[in-house]
Parts: sequence; structure tokens; C-alpha cells
Amino acid sequence: MPPILNAQSISKTFGATALFKGISLTVDDGARIGLIGPNGAGKSTLLAVLGGQLEPDTGEVAVRKRARAAYVPQDSRYEPGVTVRAVLKAALSAAHGSETEREGRLRELAGRAGFGDLAAEAASLSGGWRKRLAILEALASEPDVVLLDEPTNHMDLAGIEWLEELLASSSFAVVTVSHDRYFLEATSSEIIELNKVYAEGLLRVKGAFSRFLEEREAYLESQARQQESLRNRVRTEIEWLRRGPKARATKSKARIDTAQAMIGQLAAMDARAVENTAGIDFAASERKTKRLVEFDGVACDVGGRRLFSNLTFTLTARMKVGLVGPNGSGKTTLLRLMRGELEPADGTIRRADALQLVYFSQMRELDENVTLRRALAPEGDGVIHQGRTVHVASWAQRFLFTGEQLNQPVRNLSGGERARVLIAKLMLEPADVLLLDEPTNDLDLATLEILEDNLLDFPGALVLVTHDRYLLNRVSSTVLGLDGKGRAAQFADYAQWENWLEEEEAPVGSELPSRAEAEPTPAAPQKKKLSYLEAREFATIEQRVEESDAKLAAVQARVESPEIATDAAALQQALADLELALHENEALYSRWAELTEKAG
Repeated sequence: MPPILNAQSISKTFGATALFKGISLTVDDGARIGLIGPNGAGKSTLLAVLGGQLEPDTGEVAVRKRARAAYVPQDSRYEPGVTVRAVLKAALSAAHGSETEREGRLRELAGRAGFGDLAAEAASLSGGWRKRLAILEALASEPDVVLLDEPTNHMDLAGIEWLEELLASSSFAVVTVSHDRYFLEATSSEIIELNKVYAEGLLRVKGAFSRFLEEREAYLESQARQQESLRNRVRTEIEWLRRGPKARATKSKARIDTAQAMIGQLAAMDARAVENTAGIDFAASERKTKRLVEFDGVACDVGGRRLFSNLTFTLTARMKVGLVGPNGSGKTTLLRLMRGELEPADGTIRRADALQLVYFSQMRELDENVTLRRALAPEGDGVIHQGRTVHVASWAQRFLFTGEQLNQPVRNLSGGERARVLIAKLMLEPADVLLLDEPTNDLDLATLEILEDNLLDFPGALVLVTHDRYLLNRVSSTVLGLDGKGRAAQFADYAQWENWLEEEEAPVGSELPSRAEAEPTPAAPQKKKLSYLEAREFATIEQRVEESDAKLAAVQARVESPEIATDAAALQQALADLELALHENEALYSRWAELTEKAG
């Protein structure tokens, strides 16, 4: 069978910048492709071209006959007043499915994603839940391939696990742009890196992300050896060319042409071999105080709801805290309490004298109308970094910006480039405590690795909110978890936090357990409980069964109606509806029994 998507020699340029040239790739049935690459390589643009949202400048994308492709962009936005039900209903209508099946299909989609309130306004949902809704919209058409652009951005960790389980249990092909290494490892059977360091503009490796890293290293080592071999041959040819016209006259013109071609080939390899990474180096203050922020019995209320209570916790120098919890559990609010923007409902918060806290907001607040030059250096042509003046052009180059970009407005920057601007601003502020709220969104893998290294080396304290489990596990020395039900606890790592959530009967004290208390003790193997995805489905399935029973009763009453009995066409339609309702009802009861047995 031909591939679902077949892109041949496609190129795309924006302004004077060529994002990619002559790219060719295919997407086959059941493919699980992770698409990665540095910021500005054109990953999102390539995905939009594959999804038919953009036309390539050259080349073409062929879609297999009758195949359906669904595209989910980075930002999922909805008009005010539109409900979750309305969004899904419109998507199902556009898919031209049977009208009698739409309500059941709508309930199935919403149930599997954990949407309990279909009347909720889509625009008022958190970023993670809007992303779930956008993915459900895409699935409504029962696509052959789904194209996901940074789907884990703004999702909490539970949402990412939901998406991993969804992709693992689905038959459609997937192409995903992501920088989440654990997510790529869990969901991809093939990795494509879009990068100009490769002769063909990309490197494609079959296998998980860990396999890709090995193959990429081998490829670059091989390329480096070829480059050095070619450099030696070029050096020999250049010496020959320098011997003068007399020597060259006795040689064939072909050798001169070959030497020129080799010089050009080496220049191309040298150009591709340049792979820049941002220079990140957070500055710490000279503070000697050990206890920086102390929470004693702190409770916090927002909008009449208690987010957490009786939180006792001390942030000390060099401590690296990963702050985790579902969306709405109070992670960002806790950072605001640390900064003094909010006052606790109960308890006390003590901060060290003249404490210097530097905050990175997930909102990425930048004035889009100013130029990059003014965003980096608001008051002149230079910045003060670690006691010395650095010209704005050099400062911009450190964060991989070109001189031409300095006079362009911030609104022209990509999400990753905006993140680098904010990191550049943070680096100018000496800090006792770094408060980072989702700093990894839109950053490419190379920049992520530099960020990790500098956070590990940062001599001050760190509180990190992130959905990147790899970063969390590598950087955090302790994990503070909020469960969204008012409880909090401290753990050695993210795995312990997950285990705590699953221990429904485990006692949770009013105070945070010490790390020694949080260490797991050997226990007998436990029966596997419902997965996160199944738990969400189980929470709504009883209501769906009741609705199915009512629908079945209504259809049966219609079949038995005397008016229907005398109308052959209406009776035939009613009998067909009855068969469908019976099938849906039996399937729901079967699924309910299956989940009930597993939960018990």
C-alpha cells in the first residue's frame, strides 16, 4: 500500500530565511514519528505543510486516495461562549458520520479524555484541557494520520500520561513535534531530526529516542572523519595548485576541476557542521544565609476554593525543588506566595532579609511591539553581565540571534526564541532563588541540555515547575507534590510522587514527611490498578450507561408505537436505530464490567 503522506523535495522560505530545502519523507500506516530539531529549523512549518495548512514553495505533498490527515497546531483557541459539547458536535458533523451515532461517539470521545462537564466553556479551560479538546476534535474525523505540534506544552504530567496512553492504544499514524524526551521515548518508533547539519536536511532513524541518540552520535562521528579525510585531500590539491602554471600545464584539466569540487564540498561540510547552542549562565548572589523561605502551616484559597493547607516546608540554599501537581492544584500560586504577591489564608511565610528572587513566568510576557534590541537591552546598546558591559549584538549572538534580527519586532520571534529572550533577561539579575514556571516550553533539545547543566551548577536555590519529566528527574533533589485536593507532600523523586497518588488508602499527615520517611519500603506486589486514562473513563461510565438505557427505552417505545407500525419506511428506520442502540448499550455494559473488575 502506498504511504499516507509522501513529501518530495519540498522547500519553504520566509522572507530571506530558508527554513528547509529539498526535504523528502514519507508517512506510512501505523507510523509513530517524533519530529525534532533546533529552534528555527522549520519543524512547525514542515508539519503544517504535511497537514495541508501551508503550501510548499517547491516540491509537493501527495496524500493517499481517501486518506484523512488531522492537524493539531501548538495553540488551541476557542471562541468565547462555545461549549465543549458544541466543539465536539461541530467536529463530528464535519466528519459526516451518521447522525444517529454522533451522540454516542461524542460521549465516547469526551469520556475517554476525562471531560465530565460537556457544558463547560471551551475558552475558559486551562491550556492542557484545551489541548485535550483539540486532539479530540482531530480524532472525530477518524483520521489515518494525526499531526501534533508540541502537544505536551501546557499539559500537566497527568495530561501527558493520558496522551501517551491514547497514542499507545490507537491505530492511526502519528507525527509529533516535541522536545519532551520521555514522551518521545514512550510514543515514537522512529525519529526524524530536521537540521541543516545533515547533507539531506534531515536524519531519520528507526527506533525509540534513545536509539536515535546513539545513531546520531555515530553519524556525526562518521561525518567528522569524512570531513577530516576530505580536508587532508584538499590540502594536498591546494599545494599542487600553488606550484604554478608550469606544473599545472602538465596536469589534466580534470584534476583542476576535481580539486575545485573538493574545495566546494569541504566548504559545504564545514558550514553544516556548525551547530550553535545558547550560552546560558545564571548569576547567583553572594548570600551566605542557609534558610531562604520557610512555610509554616500555610493554607491558600483562590476563588473560594482551598488549593492546599497546612503546608510546612523550608527552602534552603542550593536546594533544587521540583514542584508538581495537576493543572489547577496551585503550583503557580505557590510561586506567587514565595514572591510575596499573595498572602496565605492561614499560617506564616518567612523570607530571609533582602532575599533576591528571580521569576520566569510561563506566560512569556514580552512587549511584542518593541524590537529585539530593546527587549534585550532596554536602556542602551549594552547590558551589564557579571560586572562587565557586553554589547547588545554580542549578547544577542550568545542566544543564537543574528544581527539582522536585532531590529525586528519581538512578535516575529518563535516560541523558542521568545523563551531565550526571557532567559537572557533573567541572567542579568543575581538571584538567591530561581523560580521557573514551565521554562522548557518551545526550547529545542540542545538548549534544554544547556539549561539543565546550568541549573545543576547554579549555587542558589531553585523551584522548578515543569512537565518535562527528564529535566525534573535530572535537576531536582526533592519533589514537592500538590494533589489538587488540598494535600501536599515531599518526595525524593517523581516516581515516588506517582506512587503516592496511586496509594488511595495511604495515610497523609498534616505535615510533610521527611525524605527518609518518603523512601519506599519493600512490599508484596500489588494488583495493577486502573490506568489514568481508564480511571477517567470509569468516573463517567455509569452516567453514560444510564443515558444509554434511557435512549434504548425511547427507541423501543418508538418501535412499538402504532403510528410507526403502519409506516414501512419509518418502521425500518426505527428498527435500524434499535439495533444500533442495543449494540451501543451492550458495549457500554461490557466495558463497565471490565473496568469494575479491574478497579476492584
